Amino acid sequence: MKKKALILLTLILSLMLLPVEKAYASGPDDEILDYTVTVDVNEDATLMLKYHIEWKVLNDSIGELEWVKIGIPNSHMLDCKALTDNIEDIGYYSDSGSYVRIDFKDSYEEGEIVKFDFTVHQDYMYQVNMLTEGETVYCFIPGWFDEIPVDRLEVRWNADKAIQFNRSGINENGYMTWTERNMAEGEKFPEVRVTYKNDAFGFDMSKTYEEFEASDDGDGPFLAGMIMFLGGIVLLFMVVFKITGYNNGTGFETETRRKIKRTLVKYYPTCQGCGAARPENAEKCEYCGRSFIESEETIEEEKIEKPESYTSEGLHPYAGMPNTYVRVHYIPYVVRKPVSRSTGSGFHGGGGCACACACACACAGGGRAGCSAKDFYNTNLKTEQIRRLKKKQNSRNI
Repeated sequence: MKKKALILLTLILSLMLLPVEKAYASGPDDEILDYTVTVDVNEDATLMLKYHIEWKVLNDSIGELEWVKIGIPNSHMLDCKALTDNIEDIGYYSDSGSYVRIDFKDSYEEGEIVKFDFTVHQDYMYQVNMLTEGETVYCFIPGWFDEIPVDRLEVRWNADKAIQFNRSGINENGYMTWTERNMAEGEKFPEVRVTYKNDAFGFDMSKTYEEFEASDDGDGPFLAGMIMFLGGIVLLFMVVFKITGYNNGTGFETETRRKIKRTLVKYYPTCQGCGAARPENAEKCEYCGRSFIESEETIEEEKIEKPESYTSEGLHPYAGMPNTYVRVHYIPYVVRKPVSRSTGSGFHGGGGCACACACACACAGGGRAGCSAKDFYNTNLKTEQIRRLKKKQNSRNI
């Protein structure tokens, strides 16, 4: 009986771990080719966020792309509107975070690209006297994607009435613009902070900056808790297997790595606003506040001369090119890799992996239909698909 019970538990464990193993081995299911957010400040100090996203389906074995969730800053969304006719429905969605959920008119298969645009009217994005008396600061980070790489992410902020930005950018037609390329899964865009005088817009002293707040509404916390509970059961099974001598198979372990990002930055020798000469290491003109940056672009290692000279964090003069520098920045990221177990070794993953998967599509970045990492029992039956089915059934009954 003990032998039969052990065999049965082994079979159950194998079935439970199979979907997770498949999900990590297959790589990302989608790729964001372009992700642009344009920000305008309204007279009442709320923000109008315009999103443009180009989303490519890499794998439709988990299901065709029918809907997506895009992370927004907080739950104080006043309105959202579709700007492209390929969107069937759009609305606020809360599941351990704040999102806009977009349902498409069509479904998209492997290799297809869907381009869509929408706006979000957002509040509670600033704080009066946050850093300096008499000045109000906005803080903004675009939603990120824990399981999807982003080829290009750009933030454009209307520079009208702004007195300071926390990082240098390129002024294009009145918009301060920042661009990041080749962003790994889970990598976040550096925070944008924009400062205004307190009388620039209709700021409300009672409002404070709220970023990616968690929500207690909906089924998200309950589902995440259930998944963590089941993950604990899996971990218990693993302990039993280890005690009884179960030593074969493959698991996963996580490892934090760093990737180097080099940006080629070219400066104007003189200010394009007032003509003042650029002091050494200056990013902005001390007289008129205009940026000295003429251009900046991410550059790959094979395209840069003597890359070994540009390995330490910071800004380095680029040899042979006046007013040109290489900005070096290291980006940490986490990778999951399979590990084989031999006699006496422990199992990597298990309950911890269950927790990681539970969070993968339930944080402030977003996701899409068919998040296979959540489907531990390979049922291919997901909460969002059930809700979508119910929605269709209800519409038929009306």
